[in-house]
Amino acid sequence: MRLKKGVDEVIERRRPSSVAIEQIFMAKNPRSIMVLGEARGVLMLAAAEASLPVHEYAPREVKMSVVGTGSARKGQVAAMICALIGMKREAATEDETDALAVAFCHLLRVSSPAGRLA
Repeated sequence: MRLKKGVDEVIERRRPSSVAIEQIFMAKNPRSIMVLGEARGVLMLAAAEASLPVHEYAPREVKMSVVGTGSARKGQVAAMICALIGMKREAATEDETDALAVAFCHLLRVSSPAGRLA
């Protein structure tokens, strides 16, 4: 409930035109996959209730758009996204840089001529 309330508040305050999320990747820990799936479900519900389109991106696509290689490590993605937006890396959590990377990937996708056709 807390996540849903928080997402609803962000949507209300920021009024986004769409929502971008990362697709689920294979993890070794089944519990992690369950928790991630539940969180994605909450985000998708909040987006649907706000009539916002949801765009999903594969982890490799996000990494490719930020670092230039789909096999980049989390630390590389975090460092690059902070450099790109002018944020101090120590000021951001791993979850924040992950979210910013997905948003950056989406921005690149919708701002490119090919992305606008998709």
